[in-house]
Amino acid sequence: MDTFCSLSGLDPLWDWNQTWYTHNPELSNCFQNTVLVWAPCIYLWVLSPFYCLHLYCHGRGRLPLSSLCNAKLLLGFFLASFGFVEFFYILLERRQEIQQHLVFLLSPIIRSLTVVLAVCVIHWERVRGCRSSAFLFFFWLLGVVCSLIPLHAKVQLAVEQGLSPDIVRYLAFFSYFALQLAQLFLSCFADRAPSGKAVLKNACPVQDASFLSKILFWWFTGLVFKGYRSPLQAEDLWSLREEDTSDRIISDLEEEWTAERTKLQQQENHLSTSVALGSRLPDQAQLLRKIQKEQSSGFCLLRTLARSFGPYFLTGTLCLMVHDAFMFSVPQVLSLLLGFMKDEDAPLWKGYFYASLVFLLSCLQSVFNHQYTYTCFTVGMRVKTAVMGLVYRKSLVVNSAARRTCTVGEIVNLVSADTQKLMDFVVYFNAVWLAPIEVTLCLFFLWQLLGPSALAGIATVIFIFPLNGFIARKRSKLQEIQMKYMDGRVKLMNEILNGIKILKFYAWEKAFLEQVLGYREKELKTLKKSQILYSVSIASFNSSSFLIAFSMFGVYVLIDDKNVLDAQKIFVSMALINILKTPLSQLPFAMSTTMQALVSLKRLGKFLCQDEIKPENVARESFKSDVDGVVFDNGTFSWSKDGPPCLKRISVKVPCGSLVAVVGHVGSGKSSLLSAILGETEKRSGAVSVKGSIAYVPQQAWIQNASLQDNILFGQEKKKSWYQRVLEACALLPDLDNLPAGDATEIGEKGLNLSGGQKQRVSLARAVHRKADVYLLDDPLSAVDAHVGQHIFNKVIGPKGILRDKTRVLVTHGMSFLPQADLILVLVDGEISERGSYQELLNRNGAFADFIHTFASSDRKECFSEAFQRGSRKSVRLSVTEYMRFSRDLSQEQLIGGDRNSITIEPLPESDENHVPDDMGKLTTVDKARIGRVKLEMYIEYFRTIGLPLIVSIVLLYAFQQAASLSNNYWLSLWADQPVINGTQLNTDLKLGVYGALGVAQGIAIFGTTVAISLGCIIASRHLHLELLNNVLHSPMSFFESTPSGNLLNRFAKEIDAIDNMVPDGLKMMLSYFFKLLEVCIIVLMATPFAAVIILPMAFLYGFIQSFYVATSCQLRRLESVSRSPIYTHLNETVQGASVIRAFNEQSRFIMGANHKVDLNQTAYFPRFIATRWLGVNLEFLGNGIVLAASILSVMAKGTLSPGMVGLAVSHSLQVTGFLSWIVRSWTDVENNIVSVERVKEYADTPKEAAWSIEGSSLPPTWPQTGTIEFQDYGLQYRKGLDLALKGISVHIQEREKIGIVGRTGAGKSSLALGIFRILEAARGKIYIDGINIAEIGLHDLRSRITIIPQDPVLFSGSLRMNLDPFDAYSDEEVWNSLELAHLKHFVSELPDKLNHECSEGGENLSLGQRQLVCLARALLRKTKILVLDEATAALDLETDTLIQYTIRSQFEDCAVLTIAHRLNTIMDYTKVIVMDKGHIVEMDSPNNLIAKRGQFYYMCREAGLL
Repeated sequence: MDTFCSLSGLDPLWDWNQTWYTHNPELSNCFQNTVLVWAPCIYLWVLSPFYCLHLYCHGRGRLPLSSLCNAKLLLGFFLASFGFVEFFYILLERRQEIQQHLVFLLSPIIRSLTVVLAVCVIHWERVRGCRSSAFLFFFWLLGVVCSLIPLHAKVQLAVEQGLSPDIVRYLAFFSYFALQLAQLFLSCFADRAPSGKAVLKNACPVQDASFLSKILFWWFTGLVFKGYRSPLQAEDLWSLREEDTSDRIISDLEEEWTAERTKLQQQENHLSTSVALGSRLPDQAQLLRKIQKEQSSGFCLLRTLARSFGPYFLTGTLCLMVHDAFMFSVPQVLSLLLGFMKDEDAPLWKGYFYASLVFLLSCLQSVFNHQYTYTCFTVGMRVKTAVMGLVYRKSLVVNSAARRTCTVGEIVNLVSADTQKLMDFVVYFNAVWLAPIEVTLCLFFLWQLLGPSALAGIATVIFIFPLNGFIARKRSKLQEIQMKYMDGRVKLMNEILNGIKILKFYAWEKAFLEQVLGYREKELKTLKKSQILYSVSIASFNSSSFLIAFSMFGVYVLIDDKNVLDAQKIFVSMALINILKTPLSQLPFAMSTTMQALVSLKRLGKFLCQDEIKPENVARESFKSDVDGVVFDNGTFSWSKDGPPCLKRISVKVPCGSLVAVVGHVGSGKSSLLSAILGETEKRSGAVSVKGSIAYVPQQAWIQNASLQDNILFGQEKKKSWYQRVLEACALLPDLDNLPAGDATEIGEKGLNLSGGQKQRVSLARAVHRKADVYLLDDPLSAVDAHVGQHIFNKVIGPKGILRDKTRVLVTHGMSFLPQADLILVLVDGEISERGSYQELLNRNGAFADFIHTFASSDRKECFSEAFQRGSRKSVRLSVTEYMRFSRDLSQEQLIGGDRNSITIEPLPESDENHVPDDMGKLTTVDKARIGRVKLEMYIEYFRTIGLPLIVSIVLLYAFQQAASLSNNYWLSLWADQPVINGTQLNTDLKLGVYGALGVAQGIAIFGTTVAISLGCIIASRHLHLELLNNVLHSPMSFFESTPSGNLLNRFAKEIDAIDNMVPDGLKMMLSYFFKLLEVCIIVLMATPFAAVIILPMAFLYGFIQSFYVATSCQLRRLESVSRSPIYTHLNETVQGASVIRAFNEQSRFIMGANHKVDLNQTAYFPRFIATRWLGVNLEFLGNGIVLAASILSVMAKGTLSPGMVGLAVSHSLQVTGFLSWIVRSWTDVENNIVSVERVKEYADTPKEAAWSIEGSSLPPTWPQTGTIEFQDYGLQYRKGLDLALKGISVHIQEREKIGIVGRTGAGKSSLALGIFRILEAARGKIYIDGINIAEIGLHDLRSRITIIPQDPVLFSGSLRMNLDPFDAYSDEEVWNSLELAHLKHFVSELPDKLNHECSEGGENLSLGQRQLVCLARALLRKTKILVLDEATAALDLETDTLIQYTIRSQFEDCAVLTIAHRLNTIMDYTKVIVMDKGHIVEMDSPNNLIAKRGQFYYMCREAGLL
């Protein structure tokens, strides 16, 4: 190259004396005209083929020819032409001596050809749809940077010699530079979107952003300004990019996961078959295999996720590696800067050069760091979407045996807690492998500075690592224990919220409150241990830089007196140690996160690998009218692979269009038969085939939180005439008249605002509307009144009903319907004992005939009537999938049910009173986001719960900690500046001792502060949870009807978790960094007081950015939090209704609904994490400004500042970038998570019930002694502003009277019971029990002294004894006695654990009938003087019912009994009957007198066939 340059009469390519060892540095003419010209050209020519190939493979459609593109092409044309002009000018001007101008001749032609290539690339980008080019941006940037030095040289030359000698080349160069600069400017903008492409409403601006805007996150600024001007609303948020949507992510992933799962199952099957037949693995080996299966399923999931998201994640990892390269360059440049400060003869330009280099490297470090984090969070978000989608889809296909092993609460936890753990894992995983490499590099550079003394640092690191590993393992175990307690607490809360009505009726809130607090105390105890361990970890890591420095400096100065610690050694070492702190602090967190993620992966993998319902269980064929609709061929079925058969040797042919009735005792397998047809059971042998589509009405109606119309249409198109016909047939038209908005009325979660009968009719209407070929009806008439039941049978199910041409399989106990069945199947213990028509079975004189004769001989007509009025629900087996929701359904059915008029229980939110009628049907209150910044009162409230003494001590400890740190660092700078005498420094032992003492004091203070904050936050957390629990349990029933349980569960799970963990972590971080920043500012001002001029405006700018960010970020956090609840509610609903969804084949619609809800949540989450990146980039550039200021000012004050002070100031200012963004981020985290406190406190202001008990009450312990009840002009309304549901009720019920309450749907029967229990307070009038006004006593005093047997039998998970007597108020003998009277003693005594038998969630492992008997046993145990019954025997067959009726009559003989009757025959022997209509008592007398009067009661008896 030198030869080539010398030909053109130029200097050699490189001369150190000209460029470095001089006061006026400049590059040689040869270098300027070759390397600087050719470098951008080589970049473009080498990389453009690869870039064009990339564009060819990833085209996005042709872009229209925009003005931006035209400007780029035009500028390109001018640039190319300048080069050619210069080339021809030289050729003409210097043609005689052309060989001496080869360099000047070649450079313009190469440059012009390169620009032509650039123009071609611009055109190719337009053709392939590339709107912003990073490739060309770097080309133009490189071109401009390479032209700066020739520009400086030419300007200097022009100033010295004037332009005249070579004016054309001067002008050509200046014009070329200006055009290059213009191209660089234009490449900062993005082109228009391709025409014809569908534009999303409110599309994400990142797609329109230029490369520069993307790397600096400027495209986000618009939302920040919008959020600052006015609080953001959901509609302000951008739509998700297509690549982030659930549809796109899950469709790709599901295929891969299915393949992985199949592979895993094949391995499992191979293992199973490899075990010798007949042999049995020992228990330990079985347990080991189970654990291995769980782990392998977790790794399978990880592998699937890695294949889908790994490539994009690796681009982020590449950014991290580049960031690390820049990070390690900074201390090397700092070393050069301190060397410059020491060298008195060094030219000043070098100082400015080093200062600028530190600034540039720091800026590049920031850019790459935030690109890495952005990539990680994007991958994390997609992983979360993917896993949520997989869990949701799995919940729709998991079989009953597997479903039994995971409760609703646990599945919700998988979607909430475990997906979050996976997101954290994605963000911190790289630290696991990169941190050790970073540590090694730091120690290598330290070795170069301090020699073998660096080994002391290695020894310290080796000591810290195992300590950290031990703590991480311990915390991981504690985390698992804490998660177990949290799972238990959330599961129990789930049951409490579902069974809240029962808790209120029985006054059991205190017992369950104690149970929840028991879990909570264990959870907090575990958390406290974990936090103390974490404090040790934080103290060891925050002191790690001191410990490493102390050990290295100590060894260095002690092994040899000649080892001198100067500024260069000390502060470059400290900068390296500060770098070392990052991997050392990240590593424990990364390891802990990885451990937690592995636990979560195992949990998720275990659930996702659970057995699914096999499609081959049932052969589905297309409908043919000339063949049998349903065929069983010697089928044997069970609920699990290894469980006992629930149906044996079933062979049945159901002809198309026939009505088949299935009868049998409780637990005989009637529902199991329908489940077998649906394919819900495990087929052990034989075959089942179904011709055509299926519609299914479950025994327990499953109702969605949607409008009544949506519940009936269930995804189908509305055809008005057919829809009206269905409503009329299912007797729903009268109910529509009573609902506030007719069929547009919103039905609460699980049908809260419908009575039992209304829910069942809606469930039936859904099936009828479907126009299916086969109808499976599981006792649909059990919950409705007699006359309604008869109407539905005649209009829908019977031979003249609208389903007369359909195949119907009806499970029933209603004997009046049996004569009209084409075929009756009698089930006994899972086998068909008899079959035939009604008459054939009677003539056969078998079990069926005996059964009928037993109950029909005395009064056939009455019993038939009784039977058809009752309907009767049969049992639910241990693991019937479709009734898994039962645990939630039953518990929140509306109070004590009855067919009640819904208008009376419509709990409209207060704010809806003056709304337009369109909103009348709205019931549930949507979880709304609060608006604006968190109020100061919320912080005061939170800190008040911690306590002032603890807060003062925390602040003092922090101040002491930072004072020790400042003294420590200042002491180092004094040590560095100490003069060297005879090659040694004096008093090194003293200096080392003082340094060590200050460091130890700092470490102890760090431990003290973190422990104090943790303990303070645990105190606050305990208080807030207790307050939330008390507020919720003291709320009236109307609150639970209008608040979705998902909202409440979200408070108890996610929000409490945030208060437990996120708030204390945020506070620790914020205070720690705030005091550190204060220390740095003091140090920089001590070194260069003039820096105040720069620091003060930057502080204002910092506050400005911070206020912008916090306003937007907090609102985004709220919006994200609010959009999370519907995901859980929808998942909850789906899990409970899975069997219905499957039966109707509506899985795809529900999956779309779930996708939409997840996407809405991610719509708020995406801008939330981008906001942090936007803040980080802006603040770090601001912090880098402080680094530049400290460096430049130090260089300017070279003569007056010592190297020690400069080292101290610059090395500390390097940390400012991190401190600034961490302060705002942690402050925002605190504010974001204080939102959780705000949301938990929301329920403090909602209306509450009256006091549970009144202190100093003079209520006698034995009250009520007689059981007299007196209503005085009593009126009741469901909400202010609504009409009275009961009006002017005046009744006197004497002791021991048996009162039957009857009336049509909505007459107000159940409202009387609600009034007696004060579930609703009186609007006017009074109720006296034994002469005491019940409004003047505590709710628990009242409710615990009277008893109800509710319509829906609710059990809670726990022992059977706890379900009977949660307060342990009765002896075992009394409990056994009540079980004997309830006919359960034989069943319970045969259970292995007897009274300690563990009931599963909702009592699913007992049949429905057995659960009803448990409710009866509760009443028998309490034995109060007043008993209220509401359809109490609806789930029982005739035989058991007779025993129950006898028990109630004999055992409650000396009590006042009020029965809300739906079967009139059960109250014909009562003392009095109250007939209600529209909230009034229209008749009241003995049954015989009322019949004689021929009033309403007489006509009701006639309808029921009793007369």
